[in-house]
Amino acid sequence: MDPVRELPYWPAAMALLIEAGQMTASDYVPTYPNLLLASEGASTDAIRSSFSYAGYQSSPEETFMQIAVLTFEGFNELDSFVAAGILNRMKAHGWAAHITSPTEQVTSMNGVTVQRQKPLEFAAEADAVLIGSGIKTRDIAADADLLSRIKLDPSRQLIGAQCSGTLLLAKLGLIGDLPACTDLTTKPWVIEAGVKVIDAPFVAHGNVATAGGCLASQYLATWMIARGASMHDAEEAMYYVAPVGEKALYVGQAVTVVTPFTQEAAVAA
Repeated sequence: MDPVRELPYWPAAMALLIEAGQMTASDYVPTYPNLLLASEGASTDAIRSSFSYAGYQSSPEETFMQIAVLTFEGFNELDSFVAAGILNRMKAHGWAAHITSPTEQVTSMNGVTVQRQKPLEFAAEADAVLIGSGIKTRDIAADADLLSRIKLDPSRQLIGAQCSGTLLLAKLGLIGDLPACTDLTTKPWVIEAGVKVIDAPFVAHGNVATAGGCLASQYLATWMIARGASMHDAEEAMYYVAPVGEKALYVGQAVTVVTPFTQEAAVAA
C-alpha cells in the first residue's frame, strides 16, 4: 500500500492541484486507475466516494511528543502560534507544543505579550524543537550567552526553523553547507552566515528542516507530524485548520511539499 496515495483526501487534493496548475496529470499516477477526477467533471464528494481506502488505519501505537516552540522577544506571531496550533491538534495522541522562551514573558513584533509555558532549557529535553522568527533575531544570533542555553541534538530530535530562525540554526552549527530556506528579509544575513539559501518554501535534511515565509509554518507542522506520527495524522491536522471549501487543496499542497523529505528520511532510516 502506498501510504501517501491511500490517504482519504489525497485523490481530491491531487485533482484540485492539477486543475490549479500546480502539478500536471502525469505527476499523479493513481493507485486505482478507475478513480474519478475533478478534471473529468467529478465532484469532490464523488471522488471521495469512488476512492476505497478500506483497510487503511493509523498506527495503533501512540507517539508521545513534547515540542518546544522557541519564541523570543519581538517574535512573529504567525511563526509561533500557527505551528503550535496545528501541532496541538495531536493532543489526543499525547503530543504537546509549548511556547518556550528565555524569559517569563515575551512580547511579539506587534505588541502581543504572552506568558511562556516552558523555559528555554526545555529545548534540550524536548522530542522536537521549532525555532520561530522575529524582529530581534539578529541580536539573539549575536548573543553568545543566550545561544549557549539552546542545546539541540538532531540525532534524536526533530528540529525545524522558520524564516529568521534559520539564522539561529546556522549560528548553532546545525545547517553547515546544506541548502536551507528563509524569508526574503533574512536571506542576506543567512547567506552571510555561510548558508546556501534556496528559493523554496520548505526543505529538510534528515531531522533538520527549514521553511521560508510566515505561512510556510504549516509545512513545518505537517513535516513534524508526518515524521513523528504518520502522514495520515498530518493530513487530519491540516484538514482541520484548512479553509472551508479549500480543504482538499490545502491538504494536498502541504502533503506535496513535505512528502519528498519524509520519504528521504524513511530511506535513510
